Amino acid sequence: MATLYHHPLCPHSRFVRLVLGEFGIDVALVEERAFERRTEFLVMNPAGTTPVFVEDPSGAVPGAAVIAEYLDETRGLALGERRLLPSDPMGRVEVRRLVDWFNGKMHDEVTGYLVTEKVFKRFMPAELGGGAPDMAAIRAARSNIRYHLSYIGFLMGSRNWLAGDRLSWADLAAAAQLSAADYLGDVPWNENETAKHWYARVKSRPSFRPLLADRVLGMEPSEHYADLDF
Repeated sequence: MATLYHHPLCPHSRFVRLVLGEFGIDVALVEERAFERRTEFLVMNPAGTTPVFVEDPSGAVPGAAVIAEYLDETRGLALGERRLLPSDPMGRVEVRRLVDWFNGKMHDEVTGYLVTEKVFKRFMPAELGGGAPDMAAIRAARSNIRYHLSYIGFLMGSRNWLAGDRLSWADLAAAAQLSAADYLGDVPWNENETAKHWYARVKSRPSFRPLLADRVLGMEPSEHYADLDF
């Protein structure tokens, strides 16, 4: 069985877990605290970030985007209509653009701050940056998330899914980022019904169930986190 080194609230790990779920691939999950910088983990991914996918004898596949591409190259064609990357070049461009938007821009402006300040710092020693959360960073993230919700609402105003007619990596990347923020209770769902309705559709998929069962030691999720109807 393949192994995924991840952290339960790492949005990039969550994206890969959703892709694996949609592909029907079972993996053994190994929780990795990347800030500990274990030598064995750094050998697999010198960047020291989660996720890392290991499928013997292929070896380690590091990084969310690289893992997604690897899975599409090795399994995508066999999925037919369930493939998460379109067959036409411009369709692939749009999906990849949006994956970069959510796993890059949204993570840098929103989720990275929330997860680091509220979760990772609680488990990090002081010499590695642990301690009390930076409330200014949390306030900035809470402000920035509204922009990304609005963008999702804008996209869904003219599309069936974020990148077009079919579910794609784009939906899973956006949902993964939002799910981490939603666990922490930082998504103002009442401000964008269109985005909320789209998220409920993704959240109801079987691939999402393992994420809804995730728990972080000492931190319960928001009340509606696992509620499919909010």
